[in-house]
Amino acid sequence: MDPNTSGLVQKLAEAGQSHLLQFWKELSPKDQQDLFHELQGVDFQEINGFFKNAMETSSSTRHEKMDGRMEPVPREVLGSVTRDRGSLKDWEVKGLDCISQSKVAVLLLAGGQGTRLGVSYPKGMYDVGLPSHKTLFQIQAERILKLQQLAERKTTVKCCVPWYIMTSGRTMESTKDFFSQHNYFGLDKSNVIFFQQGMLPAMDYNGKIILESKGKLAMAPDGNGGLYRALGNQGILDDMQRRGIEFIHVYCVDNILVKVADPTFVGFCVQKGADCGAKVVEKTNPTEAVGVVCKVDGRYQVVEYSEITLATAEKRSSDGRLIFNAGNVANHFFSFSFLRDVVQKYEPQLQHHVAQKKIPYVDLQGQLIKPEKPNGIKMEKFVFDIFQFAKTFVVYEVLREDEFSPLKNADTQDGKDTPTTARHALMSLHHRWVLNAGGHFIDENGRRMPAIPSLKDGTDLPIKCEISPLVSYAGEGLEELVKGREFQATLMIDERGVHELVKNGV
Repeated sequence: MDPNTSGLVQKLAEAGQSHLLQFWKELSPKDQQDLFHELQGVDFQEINGFFKNAMETSSSTRHEKMDGRMEPVPREVLGSVTRDRGSLKDWEVKGLDCISQSKVAVLLLAGGQGTRLGVSYPKGMYDVGLPSHKTLFQIQAERILKLQQLAERKTTVKCCVPWYIMTSGRTMESTKDFFSQHNYFGLDKSNVIFFQQGMLPAMDYNGKIILESKGKLAMAPDGNGGLYRALGNQGILDDMQRRGIEFIHVYCVDNILVKVADPTFVGFCVQKGADCGAKVVEKTNPTEAVGVVCKVDGRYQVVEYSEITLATAEKRSSDGRLIFNAGNVANHFFSFSFLRDVVQKYEPQLQHHVAQKKIPYVDLQGQLIKPEKPNGIKMEKFVFDIFQFAKTFVVYEVLREDEFSPLKNADTQDGKDTPTTARHALMSLHHRWVLNAGGHFIDENGRRMPAIPSLKDGTDLPIKCEISPLVSYAGEGLEELVKGREFQATLMIDERGVHELVKNGV
């Protein structure tokens, strides 16, 4: 394990990274062994190449706005839950047919920790305070279970929607333990497959890898676009092929309203012959910091809010809608053949994006320094970077209040994307399901409460109402439980029946 005789010293010198061994003699034998193995696992020439390309791309595009090169999504590739009502049933039937033949897999991006939520565990383990206290992982698992049931009803043949879960190095063990402790939430263990996204060293502005301690490199996940490399490296594509998977739904863990393997979205993409599809919500506020799906130089991509001028963001068409209104929500469809091409052919062509960060480091004296301003970069790729390679790309527009409420920040007064906003969004959706199925809510005096259709104004608190995904995937099948009945909050509908959880133990 001698760095000199093993060739490690020479390898580091050639790559201009010799400083990584500057504290070698001060390390314990165990720490020396750990650092040795970590350094042996890094391809320094590749990392240096990533840095050079990323910095060149970053400096050439930093001040350039995209406005003149952008076109909105054309109507012919757009499906919409509001504008294509006549086609929704056909798309759903098509999607359920694919699911019933076990051709559809779900791929969850679950690498994020709940740091901004004030917790150190994976975001999927978070409980937003629903009456049931279900976590995001449990809600999504139960949606898969219900979807399998709905698809099986059509064909009476048992089907399976395998769930591939991409974690990061920091979240892998705790995620696997959580699933194991909860018996995979009723799913078959063999159909829940965990794999890990890659890590890349953080670097200073001169391309030197940063040490976070005397014997440890500062490493960071390589972005959700690291998915494609991990799919190849960890045998996930091979597993999909072995199972006969033809279509994959990819989504992020933090959206409490996500329709996992949404059969209507899948059916729409399949009927259009798409190799790649993006689900979007309408962007109504020009300054909302969300990327938009559009064409740039004739190829599809996501343009971040910071990459366009306010004038372009504010442009509206004759019907009053924003022209660039297809808000990206990290919710995508891929055909297996396209995903395989991406992994084998296109992934190496993707450029890393540069994120400037405050990265703790050890100085020349070995003291840990926590910088107050950015001192280096983390390099990452994004899932949507591969839209440009699709031969047939489609966009599917859904209602935000039905399908998108991300959990990103801890609760604060008037906070955005918090546990409270996520909880309210789900309860509001379930309230609407009850009303649509012919149920009613009454207050403590027995008076019927007004039907508040959505939380758009943000002032009305939702009626406390939660419906288990095991009972209804998307509002279906509730009539027999609620039609013509009056309920008081808190209303819980689960596989055991309908319950009203009245306060004060009454």
